[in-house]
Amino acid sequence: MRILYSHRIASRDGQAVHLESLIAALRREGHEVVVVGPSAYREARFGDDGGWVARLRRALPRAIAELAELAYAIPAALRLDRAARAGRFDALYERYNLYHFAGALVARRRRLPLLLEVNAPIAEERARFGGLAWPALARWAERFVWRRADLVLPVTEVLAGHVREAGVPAERIVVVPNGIDLEDFPDDLAARQSGEEAEEIVLGFVGFVREWHGLEAVLRGIAAWQGRQRLALVVVGEGPARPGLERLAAELGIAQRVRFTGLAPREQVPRLIASFDIALQPAAVPYACPLKLVEYMAAGRAIVAPNQPNIRELVAHERTALLFPPGDVAGMWAAIARLAGDAPLRARLGAAARVEAIARDLTWAGNARRVVALAVGLRSKAAPVSVPAGAGTA
Repeated sequence: MRILYSHRIASRDGQAVHLESLIAALRREGHEVVVVGPSAYREARFGDDGGWVARLRRALPRAIAELAELAYAIPAALRLDRAARAGRFDALYERYNLYHFAGALVARRRRLPLLLEVNAPIAEERARFGGLAWPALARWAERFVWRRADLVLPVTEVLAGHVREAGVPAERIVVVPNGIDLEDFPDDLAARQSGEEAEEIVLGFVGFVREWHGLEAVLRGIAAWQGRQRLALVVVGEGPARPGLERLAAELGIAQRVRFTGLAPREQVPRLIASFDIALQPAAVPYACPLKLVEYMAAGRAIVAPNQPNIRELVAHERTALLFPPGDVAGMWAAIARLAGDAPLRARLGAAARVEAIARDLTWAGNARRVVALAVGLRSKAAPVSVPAGAGTA
């Protein structure tokens, strides 16, 4: 199958991991993928936040920056149309972004089935966190693109609810969660577990470090810890909150027990996660499918995460993780304390989480197969095929 992949990502961060992992999986399955996106993305290094594009957007008044985003839809659509005209494609796959109309316009013009991957309700997200100068325009743009897609592929059932509320029929929505490359998480890596005799319990976190992730509460809890074993923290990633966290660790007198790896090459992440005794997801936005959570599962780690619907789509309390009420720091620490003192429980939860990830095929290869099956169904004018394991219709 020949797939035209459209995106408007300028930064190489967690979005890039998803994008590149799915493309690589499609190619390993034998499909040809032609990628059309901003030149800034090709030039960016992993960890970049969008380079000059992001700096320009921050420098401009909000209203002008949003109009510039809207204007960018014209060259983006022209570039995608040229690519579509130059080759015979079977489907157009697009990663949704606000004011990115290219796929919706070109798919209709070139009579290609459009599969739209949705990772967030961006109009709502930006209105809540960053502000929008033209909120009505943003909401209209989002609904327009979602409704024009032949299939919308949100990453969680919670997010599927947003898509339905925008007017997309349920039969055109298929949930496809994030995944991992299972070969990066071999059995021997997942089997590594510290026992009762361990003098130190390592807490771990993976991701771009931002204030809302809740790591400040983790540091304060480590400083107040009075358990038998010493607690340490490994943070795999970089981000704007890191300097403040490092200062706080020094003020609390625990700097020697807190390690920031900085940006780690993707191939090193599985082994870093395998060094954790307890894998942390202190907070999560309510509609996301946290990639780190799937990685923790594949690595067979004992997981502590907030008890909210999108998290429960991946893990279950007492079976594959310990969950706590969102925002309840005491509840989070009760879960950590319980796991710190119970090595068999850590091993049981970690093993069950790995089995769950494998059984549901939460892999990029599995996602590639699902995408192709859905595209084939659209090409044959059939109803969307059933999507096994990690995905489902909304």
